[in-house]
Amino acid sequence: MLKPIKNNQQYEDALARAYKLMQKNIKPDSKESDELEILSILIKEYENELYPVPKPNPVEAIKFRLEQMNMSEVELSEILGYRSRKSEILSGKRKLSLAMIRKLNEKLHIPANVLIQAY
Repeated sequence: MLKPIKNNQQYEDALARAYKLMQKNIKPDSKESDELEILSILIKEYENELYPVPKPNPVEAIKFRLEQMNMSEVELSEILGYRSRKSEILSGKRKLSLAMIRKLNEKLHIPANVLIQAY
């Protein structure tokens, strides 16, 4: 019976079992397939609890997305509609407005929960 992972030994055991299941040629909708899916969820939850990944700073998220999409700061100005505010936002001197957050979410697909954080 599968149980929540509460310590490192249980975590190591779950990883070993998941690895063993992944090496097999299991059929979808089988008991082993269900076991692997549940183990994966339990392992992920334990890892998220033990090693939480902090959300990126909104400004860093914007810069990263611009780089990913090969976009220039001029293109960011066009999205925001404010050429002069772009540099203030990227330097952290100006906070994002709700309208800016909506545009960045829509055009750059940056999650709103990242953009609304305090910085």
